[in-house]
Amino acid sequence: MTHVPGGWAGVPDRNAAEAYLEGYARILADASATGRRLTRDELDSRRALGERAAEAGLKLRALVGVHLDATRTNWPSGPGISPDSVLATAAQAVDALAEGYERAQRLAVRQEEAARREFIDDLLYGRSDLGRLAQRAERYGLRLAYEHAVAVARGAVAYDDGDPVPREVETALIGRFGDRRILLTTKDGRLVCVAPGDQQEILTFFAKLAHAVTDGGQVAVGRSQPGAAGVVQSYEEALNTLDLAERLDLDEPVLRAADLLVYPVLTRDRQAMADLVKNTLSPLRGARGGAQPLLDTLTAYFDSGCVAAEAARRLSLSVRALTYRLERIHKITGADPYDPVHRYTLQTAVIGARLLGWPANPL
Repeated sequence: MTHVPGGWAGVPDRNAAEAYLEGYARILADASATGRRLTRDELDSRRALGERAAEAGLKLRALVGVHLDATRTNWPSGPGISPDSVLATAAQAVDALAEGYERAQRLAVRQEEAARREFIDDLLYGRSDLGRLAQRAERYGLRLAYEHAVAVARGAVAYDDGDPVPREVETALIGRFGDRRILLTTKDGRLVCVAPGDQQEILTFFAKLAHAVTDGGQVAVGRSQPGAAGVVQSYEEALNTLDLAERLDLDEPVLRAADLLVYPVLTRDRQAMADLVKNTLSPLRGARGGAQPLLDTLTAYFDSGCVAAEAARRLSLSVRALTYRLERIHKITGADPYDPVHRYTLQTAVIGARLLGWPANPL
């Protein structure tokens, strides 16, 4: 049989594959002579050779090819040997070889997935030696000496790496940007994208795409930070931004940590914020219907830029009813929402109440 270089398997693969014919001619002759099935030891020997070939990086196509050639070259002859018995023996041997090959491939895939997951956990939580982490990062296309930013998307359901949604996002990112040192993964059911800090267009594209494929999910983008520790910091900023969005009922599809820095500042001293909420808003508990309706009134008023008509529309109230509520708040708390100084205190206290979960959660 004439083989053309670069053909079905290529000469290098073919030559290497011939090393995995060990014992095949003997098995072919012995089993074909009686038409018996291969023994357990014979099948195990073929599986072991298949595993070794996979670990050596050979192509299954090359292995099958050399076995077919060896079958023709070593075709048994003698009384009672039929073509059917020879082909049946060859088929059993090749099937066992392929089974071992595929078993080794599955094991390699699982090991690779485990290594990738371990790397991602270490990267996002900063639990590994920085030098070793930087070396491992190169394998996944990241250069931790540079700045990186992290975007996190959450949807209505939790996602794993093998799910259709992460695969769709990854395919779109690669199709759009190619090899731009992007790492896309999932963590705790969320989509996570790590990209070079000077390529914000990648995270912008990811955010729009993730919002769409997660059926209106919300995306937060952390600030660009240098080094491996910077990835952790950017990731935590993105997570904290999603948490802020939930507590403050922010419904924007894409939120950037850089635009919300005032909130971490306000909550840095939690006790001071709790004291402000207590001193400013606790009298509202004594109002008819409790504090929540009046707190919602202040929230709508401040969120609408202190425009009474817009706040009334958001609350499905008349402007007169809204004005009455604001006057009640002034009377109960002593703080006038129309007064600039009082307004700042009230607005800060309202933000604190939303962040601390008051009045549902006691301070």
